Amino acid sequence: MKTTLRSLALIIAIAAPCALAHAETPPRPNVLMIAVDDLNHWVGYLGRNPQTKTPHIDALAARGVAFTHSYCAAPACNPSRAALLSGLRPSTTGVYGNDDDWRQVIPKELTLPTIFRKAGYYVAGAGKIYHEAYARREEWDDYLQNEGKDPKPRGNKGVGGIRFAPLDCDDDDLREARIVNYGIDQLRKKHDKPFLLTIGLHKPHMPWNVPRKYYDMHPLNEIKLPPTIDDDLADIPSAGVKMARAFGDQRRILESGRWKEAVQGYLAAVSYSDAMIGRLLKALDESPYRDNTIICFWGDHGWSLGEKEHWRKFALWEEPTRAPLIWVVPKLTKPGAVCERPIDFMTIYPTLTDLCGIQTPSHVEGKSIRRLLAQPDAAWDEPAVSTQEFGNHAVRTDRWRYIRYADGGEELYDEKSDPYEWKNVARDPNEAAVMPQLNSRLPDKQKADLNKSGSTRRKADKGKGRSPT
Repeated sequence: MKTTLRSLALIIAIAAPCALAHAETPPRPNVLMIAVDDLNHWVGYLGRNPQTKTPHIDALAARGVAFTHSYCAAPACNPSRAALLSGLRPSTTGVYGNDDDWRQVIPKELTLPTIFRKAGYYVAGAGKIYHEAYARREEWDDYLQNEGKDPKPRGNKGVGGIRFAPLDCDDDDLREARIVNYGIDQLRKKHDKPFLLTIGLHKPHMPWNVPRKYYDMHPLNEIKLPPTIDDDLADIPSAGVKMARAFGDQRRILESGRWKEAVQGYLAAVSYSDAMIGRLLKALDESPYRDNTIICFWGDHGWSLGEKEHWRKFALWEEPTRAPLIWVVPKLTKPGAVCERPIDFMTIYPTLTDLCGIQTPSHVEGKSIRRLLAQPDAAWDEPAVSTQEFGNHAVRTDRWRYIRYADGGEELYDEKSDPYEWKNVARDPNEAAVMPQLNSRLPDKQKADLNKSGSTRRKADKGKGRSPT
C-alpha cells in the first residue's frame, strides 16, 4: 500500500505542472468606474422625480443591480470622495469639508487606485475623481492633463450662488465631452493588463450651464417644484436649522420667483450628463472589453433644491445624502435586479477589491456587498452612515433616518410613512425604543476637523477660502 501511495504521489507531482501549463488562468476583470458630481436621486429608474430624463443611466440600471437606497459618506465633494477612495470615514481622518487637504492624512499607499496598481492593474482616469483642489494624479498611470474649460453664458446667470443658464453651443464644447473622449480612447486601445478606468463628470455640479437643447427637454411651463410644506424647519433642532440656511439660498430663490427655472437648470444638467454617459457606455459595448468589465456607477452625494427650505448639499437629510449606485458585474449580477438594502459608499472600495481578487487592506472600514450583487434580497444588517462636519451624523436603515448633531440635537424620521421627512418624531414617546438602537450605530471615532477652521460654507460666505460648491 505504501508503495502504491508513493507511486501515486509521484505521478500527481509530475502531472500537476503539465495540467497547470494547459489550464487557462481566468482573466481578471477590468473596471469602469463612472463618478458623477452632485447627482442626486433625480434619475429615472429611482422614480423620485418623474420630470427627470435619464435614458442612458436607466438603461445601465437595467443591465445590473440598481441600489434604491445608497448614501454618501459625507454630503460634500471632498470628504465624500476622500472617504470612498481611501476606505476611511471622515470621522476617522478628520476630513470633513472641501477645504481639508486629505493628502496630509491619507498616504497614497492606502488608496484604491494605488492598491489596484500594485495588484498589476493599469490605472487611468479623467475628470473629477478626487476633489480637484486636492487631486493626486500620481496615483494613476495616466490621467487626462487638460480637460479645458466650459463656455460661459450670456445674460442672467442665476440667483445668487445658484447658477444656471442655457448655452448656445454644441455638446462637444463642454469639458465633459473631452473627459468622455478620453475614456472612449482608452476603451479603443489594446491593453496588455487589466485596467481600472475612472471617469468623473462634473455636471450636474453648478453652474448648470449646458447646451440649450437640454433646457428645451424640460419646458419651463411643465416644471413642477419638489414637494414641500410650510414651516418645515419648525420641529428641527437649532443645528439642523443652521445647516438648512433657509435665509440664504432659499430666501433669495423665493424673492426672485425663479424656483422653477433653477429646477429646470438642474434637470437640464442631469440630462446633459446622461447623454455623455451614454456615449461612454456605447464605446464600452463596442469594445473587446464589454464582457469582462465591471461597471461601478455612483454620484458623490445628493443635492437639495428647496426641500426642507434647503439648497445644495451640506446637510444630513435624505435629499443631500442619497445618490445613485449601479453595479454591473459579468457572470454575477442579473439584468434588472434591484436592491433595496440601505448601504453607503464605504462599500465600494472593498467590493471592487473583492470582485477583482485583490486582498482588501486592513484599514478599509466598509464591507463588501458582493453577496447583495449576487442576491439583492440577501440579509444585510449594516446601516448607511453619513457625516457632515465634526460630530454630526445620520444613520439610515430601511425604515428610519436618525440624525444626531454634535450639540446633542436629534431628528428621527419614519421613511416608510414620511419619505420627504416632514415630521421629526425624535420626541415622540412611541418611538423612544428605536433611538438607542440607532444611536449605537454612530461612528465610534470622532477625529477633530483636519482644517480646524469650521465650515467651508461659512468661510466661503465671508469671501474666504475655496468655493463651497
